[in-house]
This record gives sequence, C-alpha cells and structure tokens, in this order.
Amino acid sequence: MLDFSIRYLNVLKTKLAGLNLTNILDPDEFYHKQILDSINPYLQSESFKDHVAKTKLVVDVGFGGGFPILPLAKLLPDVQFVGVESKRKKVDAVKLIAEELGLTNVKLVHSRLEDFFFDRPATITFKAVGTVADYLPAIHRSSNNFSVFFYKGPNFLELEEKSLVKISDWVLRDNQEISVPGTQQRFLVSFSSKNVPRGTPKYLVKLSDFL
Repeated sequence: MLDFSIRYLNVLKTKLAGLNLTNILDPDEFYHKQILDSINPYLQSESFKDHVAKTKLVVDVGFGGGFPILPLAKLLPDVQFVGVESKRKKVDAVKLIAEELGLTNVKLVHSRLEDFFFDRPATITFKAVGTVADYLPAIHRSSNNFSVFFYKGPNFLELEEKSLVKISDWVLRDNQEISVPGTQQRFLVSFSSKNVPRGTPKYLVKLSDFL
C-alpha cells in the first residue's frame, strides 16, 4: 500500500494539481491520514470485514478525493466498488486516479444519494460526511439486506445521540474504535436496516445499472 500511496499522491500533484482534492500533500502524512485511514476500518473491524465478504459489493457515498473507496479497492481486488458523489468534478477526477492506478473493480457515479436506488444487497460506507440522521433516511433500498458503516470522530455519540432516536428504519449495531497512527481517535459506527420504505420513485438511479 505504500507504493500505491506514492503513486496516488503523484497523480494528485501532477495531473490533478490545483484541484485541491486533499490538503494533505506530505508523503508520510498522506499515507497515514488518507491511505491507512481508509483501509484500517476493514483491517480492524470483523463486522465490517464479514459484511464485505458477504455482499462482495461496497457502495461508498460522498467519496470526495477517492477516500476510502480507492484504497479499499486496491486492498480488495475481488470486491466490486461503486462510488456515489454529487460533485461532477470530483467524479471525473477520481475516475482519472482509478485509471492511472489500474483499478478495474471501481465504478464511479455522479448522483445525489436521494436519487440513488439500492436494488442489490450491498455494504454502504460514509466517511467525513454529515450526521447519520441526515443520511440514513435518504437511502432508498429494495430489501433489508443492508448494513451501513459511518467513519466518525471521537464525539459521535455525544453530538448525534439525540437525533438517532428519530431514526425508525435502522438499528445501531456497533460503535468500534479504529486506531490509525498520527490521526485523531476514530470510530466505525454500523447500522442495519429493519424496514423497507414503501414506494420507489421511477426516476432513481439503480445500483444494478453499474454492476
């Protein structure tokens, strides 16, 4: 992964210079705060690892500069990854990075979460995004075979506990601390779906269209 990190950073500094996909440009800091920070939840969480092994499909929402989707795709070449991002420039940039790094198990989609329909069982990930209460209700899905993993900072429960009680279709399963050298305390927070909302608007983008 160290060689992968060097090549990734080189693309950011050359072909994508000026786009500001990350403000972490020191090689050692980039390796720890972007690459290891992306893969350590998988390496340290048996729950996350089990769900990925079961679904063989990870959907990363709001991938920004390609984290954690691209490092995870490198780590897990036999798993299919789909990234959903609302900003076209970031989608195009991360597509270029994936091509430069030779990642063939990644599909990147320009879409809002609210317009995306999960019609296939998948493991869903969010990193460095808004509150859980903002995103869980926006996940349109065809069944209960979904688990969602949020990568959160140290004060997750303190900041979001009150809003979690309003979420009726999901159950909090785990809140595991993840260790990454040189970074702040992290937690991998997982939820499982328990009810399928009725009705599916016809205009939604389908996950199966990208598999």
